[in-house]
Amino acid sequence: MAKVVLVNPEIPPNTGNIARTCAATGTELHLVGPLGFEISDRYLKRAGLDYWPFVKLHNHQSWSEFLALHQQLGGRLIGFSTSGKCSYLKLQFQIDDWLLFGSETKGLPPDILAICTETVYIPMSEPGVRSLNLSVSVAAGLFEARRQLGYLD
Repeated sequence: MAKVVLVNPEIPPNTGNIARTCAATGTELHLVGPLGFEISDRYLKRAGLDYWPFVKLHNHQSWSEFLALHQQLGGRLIGFSTSGKCSYLKLQFQIDDWLLFGSETKGLPPDILAICTETVYIPMSEPGVRSLNLSVSVAAGLFEARRQLGYLD
């Protein structure tokens, strides 16, 4: 199943909500540091409720540490960005995809976007709205991947 990767997340409740979504779907969650909070942050734990034992959490101290794991396991890097090349709804997701999301204030850095196999965006109707909340974006991307791959009944 596709995996969720948060690169330099900054807001604990967003990461906690994403962890909860990953727990509910059995999806691996990879956190790539530096993080904007401590992993023991009470707001992070609170947003994840008592589901933390069900989260398949992997903590990577740096992008290079994560990239070493990715190179070992393979799969496509799918970068979600407001500057993505196509709508995430038009991408054909694959079972070994890594869904990459950047920080709440900066998104994915250009050097990471440059090595992504694909970059996608989530369409929005209102041009004055720059982006969606990180946890909403992850849920949209993850559930579309799951739908395409037959994990939703």
